[in-house]
Amino acid sequence: MVDGKIVMRTAVMLVATLLATSGADARVTVTPTTLKAGAALPVHIGGRVERIADGYRRQWPGTYFETAVRGTGALMKIGGGDVRLRVSIDTVPATTLVKPKPGLYRIAGLTDAHHMIRVDVVSESQAAPTVFGGFYAPSGTRVRGAPVRARSRQIEFIGDSHTVGYGNVAGKRDCTEREVWATTDTPQGLPGAMARRYDADYQVNAISGRGIVRNYDGMPGDTVPVAYPFTLFDKAHRYRDSAWHPNLYVIALGTNDFTTPLHPNEPWKTRAALHADYEQHYVAFVERLHAQNPGAHFLLWATDLADGEIAAEVGKVAARLKMQGVRNLAFVTVTGLAFSGCHAHPSTTDDAAIADAFAPYIRAHPDIWSQNN
Repeated sequence: MVDGKIVMRTAVMLVATLLATSGADARVTVTPTTLKAGAALPVHIGGRVERIADGYRRQWPGTYFETAVRGTGALMKIGGGDVRLRVSIDTVPATTLVKPKPGLYRIAGLTDAHHMIRVDVVSESQAAPTVFGGFYAPSGTRVRGAPVRARSRQIEFIGDSHTVGYGNVAGKRDCTEREVWATTDTPQGLPGAMARRYDADYQVNAISGRGIVRNYDGMPGDTVPVAYPFTLFDKAHRYRDSAWHPNLYVIALGTNDFTTPLHPNEPWKTRAALHADYEQHYVAFVERLHAQNPGAHFLLWATDLADGEIAAEVGKVAARLKMQGVRNLAFVTVTGLAFSGCHAHPSTTDDAAIADAFAPYIRAHPDIWSQNN
């Protein structure tokens, strides 16, 4: 379960401590350093990245980087871009770096034992990509890296702000734009909650404010299905990864299509026309995913917002997909959420409740994890 009572840091924090959980207690620090990097350490990546000379460029939310080491410390390189990064040692959060300056950082004070180091991208990066430069042994040390094995289970989350975790740790609804950015926590949201529950690797391919055919209040910008095929939002390169074959897709799209009234300059003159366009494009989107991974399971979900309009429309999409032969598909309406996050978004407590709503289907279909996609 996700603990919704986490402490947010809204200022730049370059140093933080914890008591390590492996071996004897040790004071762990994460600080900028002038040390020289030695050998690159193996890295396991969750999420879509573009390999560049300086590391890995990424933009979709929820990206994470993991390495395994034996020794008392390691180095990591942070590239450009505004980002919040959570560094964890052996699954215990050590610090969150808020808009850290590019450069080399030293993770020190580990006990001389085997450790897993993980860096999670916590914030959303719609405006521009950010870069993570990887992990390194300090030059001249005896730190040894070990391969990090990918998890056997894979879950892909596709959606909007409800999937991103928009303002989910704010503890209030009235937020400034800056506060939204500072209190959005994708790993503490639905994707992280489900991945921890089922010990799965995951991708979060979601964009706040975007829909299937219509973005929030008719605002311009690519819808999620338009942006989805690409590694970054510039659409320069199509995403391809032969190792990524999700066992389960968890999809929530429709909140932005339907929670605001239509404007005269929009292409749909009636609500019925919007419904028809939405249903057609949503069905086509899932059919494309199904064609790529015919053995995968699909969970389509919606809240009961907009007087039930969203849920009614997603229900129609699910029914059409089943009629057209998409098996292993379920539709879940999630009710009873408090929406106490920024701008009436789900909180981390709500995120955990959403994950709970999916549990009956997953328990009833243990074959999800044995599918050979």
